[in-house]
Amino acid sequence: MSNIQLEHKIGMTVDEAAAYTSIGRNTLRFLINNEKLPVLRVGRRIIIRIDVLDRFLTKNQDINLLDLDKVMRIS
Repeated sequence: MSNIQLEHKIGMTVDEAAAYTSIGRNTLRFLINNEKLPVLRVGRRIIIRIDVLDRFLTKNQDINLLDLDKVMRIS
C-alpha cells in the first residue's frame, strides 16, 4: 500500500483494493466492468471507496465473485 495510512484514505486504486482484499486485480476489474462494483473514474484512474468495497464484500459473502448471476450489486 502507499505511504498514506489506510485509515486516512476514503478510496483506493484497484491495486490497493486487491492488496486490501486479497482479490485479484483482474477479478476486481471484471466486477467493475460488469457494473457490480461501483467506482469513481478520474480520467483513466479508477477509485474504489473503502466503505463501498466493505459493503460489497459483506453483501456478497459466500458467493463466487466470478458468477455474475449471483453477485449482488450495491448502490
